[in-house]
Amino acid sequence: MSLLKAIVVDDEAPARSRLKALLAELGQVEVAAEAADAAQALTRCVELRPDVVYLDVRMPGMSGLELARHLMGLDAPPAVIFTTAHDEHALEAFETQAVGYLLKPLRKEKLAAATERASRLNPRQMQAMTSVAPRTHLSLRQRDGVRLLRVEQIICLVADQKYVTVRHLDGENLIEDSLRQLEQELGAGFVRIHRNTLVNRAFVESLERGDEGQYLLRLRGTPKPLSVSRRLAAEVKDALDAHR
Repeated sequence: MSLLKAIVVDDEAPARSRLKALLAELGQVEVAAEAADAAQALTRCVELRPDVVYLDVRMPGMSGLELARHLMGLDAPPAVIFTTAHDEHALEAFETQAVGYLLKPLRKEKLAAATERASRLNPRQMQAMTSVAPRTHLSLRQRDGVRLLRVEQIICLVADQKYVTVRHLDGENLIEDSLRQLEQELGAGFVRIHRNTLVNRAFVESLERGDEGQYLLRLRGTPKPLSVSRRLAAEVKDALDAHR
């Protein structure tokens, strides 16, 4: 039987070393790379296309739970086995899912069983598993790989057919996430001003009336104001007033 290609992700080097030693004893996987944070892990996954990722839950910057969501957007998403020293937050969310959620210190027999289960994890199960993670980043596909964009750098998101244009401080990128899903995941910091437009409240400069009486929203970092739909105008005005 061929070995599964694996990546080990943990911000603590001793934890990575112990996990790699246990995996070597099991003989089920080949560790192709390791990473100390989410950005490194995402880059490694794009480059190496692993079968399985062993992922710490608590890491600086982006949690393992959110990273798992970004991994789901890859062309060939890996199965994920979570490792953590804490059970008070997410353990209940995984009890009914066919995925590994292992408490440190890791035990060899549970690691072996989780590896077998994770090798059969399908995308629908992964989506249910990662839906509890709050969105703090978007993953942007670029020529040289994938970039993680912090949510606070987003100016607005504009949907056009099956793509969404992300306008941010460094330019624009296209993503395939739905605007409705993004609205739910990004939370109160963003407000919908049109059926196809979601804006970051932090970039709002003014809400004005146009020549024909329509509302126009001016955003810092954009040359032209954005139209606010008549249906949402009152709701947008209330939301922006409440945010000030």
